[in-house]
Amino acid sequence: MLLAFALAYALRYRLELGGDVLPGFTQPFDFFLGKALLLVVVSVIIFHLRGLYRLPRWTSFLDEAQTVVSGSTTAMAIVILYSFLQRFYPSRLIFIYAWLLMIALLLTKRLMTRVGRQLLWRRGIGVDRVLVVGAGRAGQRLLQYIYNQPQLGYRVAGLADDVPLDDDWGIATERRVERPQYLGRLADIGEIVDRHEIDEVMIALPPTEHNAVAQVIATCRERGIPFMFVPDLFEMALDRVRINEVAGLALIEVKDARISGWNYAIKRAMDVVIATTVLTLAAPLMLLIAIAIKLDSPGPILFGQERVGKNGRRFTLYKFRSMCKDAEEKKKELLAAASPKDGLLFKLKDDPRVTRVGRILRRTSLDELPQFFNVLIGEMSVVGPRPQVPSEVAAYEDWHYQRLMVTPGLTGLWQVNGRSNLTFDEMVKLDLYYAEHWSPWLDIKLILRTIPAVLLGRGAY
Repeated sequence: MLLAFALAYALRYRLELGGDVLPGFTQPFDFFLGKALLLVVVSVIIFHLRGLYRLPRWTSFLDEAQTVVSGSTTAMAIVILYSFLQRFYPSRLIFIYAWLLMIALLLTKRLMTRVGRQLLWRRGIGVDRVLVVGAGRAGQRLLQYIYNQPQLGYRVAGLADDVPLDDDWGIATERRVERPQYLGRLADIGEIVDRHEIDEVMIALPPTEHNAVAQVIATCRERGIPFMFVPDLFEMALDRVRINEVAGLALIEVKDARISGWNYAIKRAMDVVIATTVLTLAAPLMLLIAIAIKLDSPGPILFGQERVGKNGRRFTLYKFRSMCKDAEEKKKELLAAASPKDGLLFKLKDDPRVTRVGRILRRTSLDELPQFFNVLIGEMSVVGPRPQVPSEVAAYEDWHYQRLMVTPGLTGLWQVNGRSNLTFDEMVKLDLYYAEHWSPWLDIKLILRTIPAVLLGRGAY
């Protein structure tokens, strides 16, 4: 931060960036030193309050950058306000340059630290030994993620559960099938932690196992072992809970998760700007795709399908046609032979109905470009839950209907966390989390995270 002020001073008064400095108007650096030191103190306090110095290793660089930018902006604003209250009127360009350089230097430093740390972790240096508690679906997904992300600095010491692992139990990773070591039952967690020198515990037990979760947490606290756990649906909504006292009774009120008021206005404005920009820039590409579809197979260029949107309202979702024209008739035959993950998500990895051009469009998600017209007219949003067909909505369980409180979107948490590899229940939980934690920055972050997910084709078929 001091370096940022020094460089800003050099840019303005030595290189005269921003215009010539009149003779006699050059101020010595000592003139700014007090403000630079104040910036350091204020920045450290703000970064500490915002948790920058204790970010979990799961944190993406985008989240880290957001904290740096917002914290730096707040700190610089405080210093500028203090300077004006003191009737201190230096060159305004000094503060602008210092602010920009401060952000650039901090991001560069933190990026280099992150890259260096991840290189060491990939080589097994300084990694933490992790115990995963729970062999169910959540535990399997957690293990798979850890195995596929060595840069997180975790090494799986083993798995604990009351049900021993079968001989063929294993986790399919990007390179091979990993079989974690079974270390024992839940009642033996304390002994397991001590014997295997566990650094961190990750609890992935079913939501119904509250007593077991409480027992594991108590054991971790006794030994000072850090722990994390996969929350159930109620725990995910705790930030929307308000406790009221009525007649001596505690009544818990769960606030509505709908995006409304000013939040909706901001989100809608973002949708219109993004959709207009994409449709304008992608117009030549969309024309080429239309020609390729016509040359590849008979049938219309666009495929329209009825979907269920916000509050159950139905609309027609448009895509570039990626299947043969009698695809809907063949779907019934495939449904009888397929084994989807659950009845609410029908999607085949090697669908024989997909055309040659359609396979490319699906792998790159270019078939979804016409949906920006749906966004433009307000039937969809750029970010939101995946819209489903009426027959799928008819099979909803009661709690699934909560996802219809939000305008459906082209991308969302489901897109960047597995896409077609998720079960429907997992998708709904991600949709509800999105609705409860919505912010403009979350939308921007998800859009940026969608780009590599689409380019790499993760979960797309």
